[in-house]
Amino acid sequence: MKHIAAVQAVVTADEYDREPTAAELDAIAVETPLILAEVELLDVRIALMDRTPSELDTRRLRKALHRVLSERAALANRATAGEAA
Repeated sequence: MKHIAAVQAVVTADEYDREPTAAELDAIAVETPLILAEVELLDVRIALMDRTPSELDTRRLRKALHRVLSERAALANRATAGEAA
């Protein structure tokens, strides 16, 4: 059985086989603080899954949640300020 396939790279190149554009990298850089805050919150939640939270654990959880909410608000404000400018 013969397989029929394109020989040229331009024809077979997938759009996902390319490097990110500068705009995409900028968007990732803008969202990085929120992503890091969400990872921190996830780490805290995972750590608390198998034990009863102490007072310190509860504060750590509240702090991580507060950071996520603050970063979401900051990201929303930047997006709104960018649209208004």
